Amino acid sequence: MALPIIAFYNIKGGVGKTAAVVNLAFLASREGNLVLLCDLDPQGAASFYLRIRPTKKYRARHLITSKGKVAKNIKGTDFEHLDVLPAVLSYRNLDILLGGIKHSKNQLQEVLHHLQNEYRYIFLDCPPNITLVSENVFVAANLLLVPVIPTTLSMLSYQKLSNFFEKHDYETAKLIGFFSMVETRKKLHRQIISQSSDSHLRFLQNQIPYSAEVERMGLSRRPVVEYRPHAMASLAYERLWQEVKAIL
Repeated sequence: MALPIIAFYNIKGGVGKTAAVVNLAFLASREGNLVLLCDLDPQGAASFYLRIRPTKKYRARHLITSKGKVAKNIKGTDFEHLDVLPAVLSYRNLDILLGGIKHSKNQLQEVLHHLQNEYRYIFLDCPPNITLVSENVFVAANLLLVPVIPTTLSMLSYQKLSNFFEKHDYETAKLIGFFSMVETRKKLHRQIISQSSDSHLRFLQNQIPYSAEVERMGLSRRPVVEYRPHAMASLAYERLWQEVKAIL
């Protein structure tokens, strides 16, 4: 079986992407799987949640030109079986660096290919916007999970991403959304979720509710499924992971 590479991506920020990838990566590792979380967002939120800092000499260019440097920057976390390739601020220059390389859309795939014998799953926390970095993710990932807040603009962003995949001949079968930060007391949220089945956009059945417990991850710097396993959000992440595994 090919190494499952699961990317969490949205054109928009602030949709619960990083919280989802950290919690699902932890759940995968808790099952005894060796898991690597690659933090590709220069903001480094996933690295922060898991208390990981990059090696001082590691730079963005190493991600696309030096596979040995990448492996040396992978770090273990406080959780067994879960490793992190932390982000560095210079990742903000990745698009410029990729623009000067032949076959630039395949660079990330080549780097991750060299790690396929080390891990059972690789999770990618991706920066927003559609860039050359994003297109590297579109090529490398087996599954592209799109967290969508049930609002008009968030749905529009998912639609634009789907249109981009079709226009540029990316595999639309790997693209699937899930509703995030859901507040069922809001009529608009309920309405958009109920109408989503009428669109051609694909969604997972399970949803992640809005939760203050998830927001507190920034204080605890641990996955909510680890420190509050019976919280509503934690149970939702567990159901989401089971659904993702069934797809893989």
